[in-house]
Amino acid sequence: MPAVDRQRLDVITIFPDYLAPLDLSLIGKARRDGIIDLHVHDLRSFTHDRHRTVDDTPFGGGAGMVMKPQPWAEALDHVRAQGEGAVPRLIVPGPGGVPFTQALAKELAQEPWLAFACGRYEGIDERVYEHAAERMPVTVVSLGDYVLNGGEVAVLAMVEAVARLLPGVVGNAESLVEESHEDGLLEYPVYTKPGVWEDGGVERPVPEVLLSGNHGAIAAWRHQQRLDRTAARRPDLLHPSSVVSGLTDLVGAPASSADIPELIVLSRACWLPEALDAGTSDFPPMTDGPEELAASLESWSTWVWRSGGRLVASGRGRSDPDDPSVWQVGRLMVAPDLSGRGIGRAVLAHIESLAPAEATSFWINTARRAERNQRIYRKAGYRLAPWESRVHPATVDMVKPRRRRTD
Repeated sequence: MPAVDRQRLDVITIFPDYLAPLDLSLIGKARRDGIIDLHVHDLRSFTHDRHRTVDDTPFGGGAGMVMKPQPWAEALDHVRAQGEGAVPRLIVPGPGGVPFTQALAKELAQEPWLAFACGRYEGIDERVYEHAAERMPVTVVSLGDYVLNGGEVAVLAMVEAVARLLPGVVGNAESLVEESHEDGLLEYPVYTKPGVWEDGGVERPVPEVLLSGNHGAIAAWRHQQRLDRTAARRPDLLHPSSVVSGLTDLVGAPASSADIPELIVLSRACWLPEALDAGTSDFPPMTDGPEELAASLESWSTWVWRSGGRLVASGRGRSDPDDPSVWQVGRLMVAPDLSGRGIGRAVLAHIESLAPAEATSFWINTARRAERNQRIYRKAGYRLAPWESRVHPATVDMVKPRRRRTD
């Protein structure tokens, strides 16, 4: 769902002047252009004593003061009454709320009407949340794992993050696409003229790729910079597979029965292209289930590799039941999103290393039309066997001699 074209914002606070920065810059211009309809309400206007009291001591004792329910109830009811049947989504800043993220900003940008309740002191009487929830959707949102004096700072940040996503607020809409957090990564480093900056006798040049005019190379460089910067500054944002460059980045171990469910999923993902190519999925490993894999763990030496707990690669080997001099290699699998990083070749080498001393050759079977797999195996020294496949007519056998180390 796209962002709305015009959004109403109501903010309730005891410090209305705190919201004055919303008259500045792009947000202020958006208000003047009618994209944002902002209304700031003074909570003290809904009190009924001469001191305009909005807080009192907490029941049960303790330090600080708690904001009274009556002014808040009246203020929220007043805001809700402006909608002529519609209701706002109420956002209450608080350290105990859901994290405010770019994804949440996008979600809130789809709301035609948002209201913000800026708490102060030790917080708002809990019964206010109950009162509000009976009248409108309520979301408590945390700006971060720290405590502020009040919700106004958080509202300023949230309003700017949400409002800039509305159509027409940011002049160049394309700039929203490559920003930090838009796809879970931080933004790449940016540069402007001059190409070489003389910084007190030190020359600081712009990376050469940015001057090359090769847009493909520039895009690749920027993506890698985003990955590197995110890994260095915010590794918590990265999916573990994003920083995998090879088998050494994975955790390997012999497979056990507990790995069987994930091995089934990985098998389906890895052999799906061959099933589509063949027009059928009626072949192992597409048809192998828990029983077949459990039996294979008894007869094959199967290894699995994980990234961040996720099973992403596997392979297995065994001595040929009819000829112990042949070491059979099978079920080499790498999660499709990690292909092209050399993991498959490393898995193959590891499975080969498991061969016993009496093994003098290696054997592997692959689909006859799986040209990519065959290229990988040829690079590893395998050649087509001089016989028809011993597994299935749609497959081929490939073999290579075992080279012994002489050092």
